[in-house]
Amino acid sequence: MRLIGVGVGPGDPELVTVKGVRILREADVVVVPVMSAEEQGRAEATVRVHTDREVVRLVFALDDRGGATAARRQAWEAAAEAVAAMTGTVAFATIGDPNIYSTFTYLADAVRERVPDLVVETVPGITAMQDLAARSGTVLCEGTESLALLPLTAGIDAFDEALTHFDTVVAYKGGRQMSAVRGVLDRHGRLEDAVFGASLGLPDEQIGPLPETAPYLSTVLVPARRTTRGGKL
Repeated sequence: MRLIGVGVGPGDPELVTVKGVRILREADVVVVPVMSAEEQGRAEATVRVHTDREVVRLVFALDDRGGATAARRQAWEAAAEAVAAMTGTVAFATIGDPNIYSTFTYLADAVRERVPDLVVETVPGITAMQDLAARSGTVLCEGTESLALLPLTAGIDAFDEALTHFDTVVAYKGGRQMSAVRGVLDRHGRLEDAVFGASLGLPDEQIGPLPETAPYLSTVLVPARRTTRGGKL
């Protein structure tokens, strides 16, 4: 059995790679993560643009913010049981990239426990960080500049620390802490340079300065300070 995590990008169907589309079309089964079996998620919506085949929904506690809670663990186990009963090549479509803050990681670990000869592969996907940089015309790194990527679920202090030690800082999942994020950026004198994005590539897309409130799945780019062309080479 092969389990392939396929990154389908942040929402724009045109950002799925050629390899990703091929795997989705060739796999014996395509599965997607959802919060409810009755609701289509972002990954499924992207998949359906590229194939009309049947898609199996796996319910995960995607909105549970409490860490490795009982609800999350139960969801991982139930999804793993469902996938372990499948045969052939199973493609798991995930927003963004399957190796960056993805549910695929937990699913693959749980399926390995049930299928000893399991082969796990991944197909990289465009991240929200990259898409927002492109849509906003923001250069992420030049020359010797460093880049930090972190979720704001790690705490506002971690974000503050990253701004101190790295040139460009990117923060995910910060909707609930946007007011605190604005405060930290203001103290560092970097609020005006920061770029906010949410629902990239979708009808309700948001790109611009940091708002006072934002949805959970938000991205904040804080580009490095640059004064001269090539100054960081």
